[in-house]
Amino acid sequence: MKIGLFIPCYVDQLRPEVGMAVVRLFDALGLAFDFPEEQTCCGQPFISAGEQGHGARLGRRFVDVFADYDVVVTPSGSCAASVRRQLPQLVPGNRAQETAAKTRELCEFLLETQDPSRLAGRFPRKVGLHASCHALRELGHGRPSESRGPERVDPARKLLEALAGIELVPLTRRDE
Repeated sequence: MKIGLFIPCYVDQLRPEVGMAVVRLFDALGLAFDFPEEQTCCGQPFISAGEQGHGARLGRRFVDVFADYDVVVTPSGSCAASVRRQLPQLVPGNRAQETAAKTRELCEFLLETQDPSRLAGRFPRKVGLHASCHALRELGHGRPSESRGPERVDPARKLLEALAGIELVPLTRRDE
């Protein structure tokens, strides 16, 4: 499997340690991957700000950089959702649709391709997990707290549950 690692612009600029952690994780799992240096932004910030033209330009660049990979992996639910949901509407053609369809958020990629017990470690702490809005609503990871619908798999939760000693505690809402 030819993996293209997409590191979002905000991770690159504000939290590069996240990208380096993904590299260490892939190395530890023996996953060969490429990090195309010509990658930039997926366009999500521009699309969210109503700048469809700029978003489409960056979307075309994303397709040009990642179309030849079997899977594109990103440690961002927002970017994965934007690529999968918005890229096919902004960038016409099969290449954009195919690239969008093979883009995965990191946790869902790991859950789809790895045995969670292989990722197991130890983290003896209480943890409250807050899934991002894009992961919940656009990618269908887990169930929003206001939803009464059926349970949905939350890849981050599944991976965390494999850790010894962790206690996942439910988050509560304050009535204001």
